[in-house]
Amino acid sequence: MHSRLTISIFLSTVLLSAASPDVTVNWPQWRGPNSSGVAPDKNLPTEWSNSKNVAWKTAIPGKGYSSPIVWGNRIFLTTAIQGDLIPGRAKGKTHKLDGEDFVHPDAANWDHIQNIKLLSLDAQSGKILWERTIIDGPMFDSSHSSGSYASLTPVTDGKYVYSYFGTDGLFAHDFDGRQIWKFEPGPCGTVGVGYGASPAISGNMILLQCDDDNGEYSAVIGVDKRTGKEAWRTKRPVTAGWSSPIVVGNQLLASGNEFVISYDTATGKELWRAKGLESNAVPTPVWKDDMVYFSSGQPVKITLAIRMGGSGDITDTPNMVWKHARGTGYTPSNIVYGDFLYLISDKGILSCLDAMTGAVKYDNGRVPVPSRFSASPVAYDGKLFITSEDGDTHVIAAGPEHKVLRTNSLDEPVMASPAIAGGGVYIRGVRNLYKISQMKQ
Repeated sequence: MHSRLTISIFLSTVLLSAASPDVTVNWPQWRGPNSSGVAPDKNLPTEWSNSKNVAWKTAIPGKGYSSPIVWGNRIFLTTAIQGDLIPGRAKGKTHKLDGEDFVHPDAANWDHIQNIKLLSLDAQSGKILWERTIIDGPMFDSSHSSGSYASLTPVTDGKYVYSYFGTDGLFAHDFDGRQIWKFEPGPCGTVGVGYGASPAISGNMILLQCDDDNGEYSAVIGVDKRTGKEAWRTKRPVTAGWSSPIVVGNQLLASGNEFVISYDTATGKELWRAKGLESNAVPTPVWKDDMVYFSSGQPVKITLAIRMGGSGDITDTPNMVWKHARGTGYTPSNIVYGDFLYLISDKGILSCLDAMTGAVKYDNGRVPVPSRFSASPVAYDGKLFITSEDGDTHVIAAGPEHKVLRTNSLDEPVMASPAIAGGGVYIRGVRNLYKISQMKQ
């Protein structure tokens, strides 16, 4: 009786802890459980360095800018190791733009074999449990000279891990590293600079956004996660883009140059659309309540605030709540925290807007050390965390006044966005994966 009571109390404690509203148990996809970058955790560090609050660091082979994902005590991430030269193959693949041959000046790496791996690590120790080669050969398209073939963040449902590499395939692995299936989405060009749209998950669907060079093959695709078979495909009236879609309720929200569009996650049916960003769609949309925010930073800086709902073309309707033409970056995505939308530029300059009205609270929030920013912000415990390519994480007080609280440095370049789960902040540098957590000094 005593043993059964003890077990019952233990299980109840575990279940309560797992369901606690102030702890992020899992970080299953790009930007976390709600695609928001926000964690409710209270007992996370706000200060760290190479010698403080680092639970462990683990060397990661190859080159990858995908974020780690976390499920329970498992971490998963992808990486790319460049192999042998392919004789006679150009560095960058030739594309057709406006009917003319085009090789992007920053296209690279197409002339080498690529060894793409999925890794699993133990979240407590940082030990690499296994690594699996899932692609070993030439790739469909070139990548950006400063990018990686492992830039898309995987997604997990707690049973399988789904890793996506554009035309080169969507792969499902179990937690022991066995490949369950592979799905080939068909051709999708990237203008020669690589893929940017991480997969999303909704119910039994893995959702892919494939925006092609001139739009010939642009589509959103629903893949049945149980079988790896295509469930539906909806053609998109947009050209190349690199923005990841997000799921809000039954809507898949997809950014784009020509249009921003909402789709039904179960069927792929278009629910509504609005005039797009008229610019490179790279940042991931963010949302709050019934509002979604689409943005771009190159060549035009723009943020569109749209009330979700309606049907058909909602461009000239009250669903278009406000627009803002400053403050956005080319690469990093923005973040909504509390009542405010924070825009981040590629130099780490923050703008704070009232999320509902678009009223500007500040728009020139600078960091103490000038740098470039590729990683997207995360937030917890009343603070924003923005990490530069130099590996400096600046801690910013959330709210309508800009205040830098401190700067934490890891002395290693960082391109990937952090993940937060189980009392830890996971930061992927170009050489190592770090777990940052409260440590007794």
